[in-house]
Amino acid sequence: MTPPVKTPRSSGGDGRSTRWSDHREARRAELVAAAVAAIDDHGPSASIAEIAASAGVSKPVLYRYFADKDDLYRAVGQWGAEQVMQRLVPALLAEGPMRDKVYRACAEYFGLLADHPQVFLLLIEHRTAGDPIADGKEQIATSLAKLMGDTLRRLGVDAAGAEPWAHGVVGMGLAVGEWWLRRDIMTRESAADYLAAFLWNAFSGFAADHGVGLDGAGQLHLVDGATGPKAARRRKDA
Repeated sequence: MTPPVKTPRSSGGDGRSTRWSDHREARRAELVAAAVAAIDDHGPSASIAEIAASAGVSKPVLYRYFADKDDLYRAVGQWGAEQVMQRLVPALLAEGPMRDKVYRACAEYFGLLADHPQVFLLLIEHRTAGDPIADGKEQIATSLAKLMGDTLRRLGVDAAGAEPWAHGVVGMGLAVGEWWLRRDIMTRESAADYLAAFLWNAFSGFAADHGVGLDGAGQLHLVDGATGPKAARRRKDA
């Protein structure tokens, strides 16, 4: 008779490791929030000592959670990307005409820049030192590509361009945001409206070329003279 196999008791190592990892991530988030507050107060030149003081810790303690200053700035960049998505997604998914969604999303974006101008200036200025917003830009573009692709498919329009367009929108948003922060010659409402008008006309113009008209009330209609295979099929079916 084969003796029963004894299952070794778990040492609990995996559980402890998970708890430590969770604690570390939570602590990093607290330190990033303190870094954001310090940069808001002291500007893009905020020192590590000022950031540590804002967190109520010493510099050595801060560096237990971040390999170096660039690592901290990357974490702040990730925070920035998360904040952007927290503002944009509800605006883009809200009920109402698509045009209003675009304008609302741009207003939310510029509202975020206005809330934390020093933080976003720091992230812009440190792009040459490892680009702390590189990962964030990719995440935002990926999310926007899905939203744009889903919208185009609902309209019956070719969605193949959603990904490059999403990256273009992110790049344009960053460029216009940097211009607005540095120049400070236009209200945030005006800057948001100009960006929204450009993006909306690009989107609605592409849809029109494919036989889908989008008016200010979000109503759809066939467009005379539209080009492309989708438009041709729509006119034939009509």
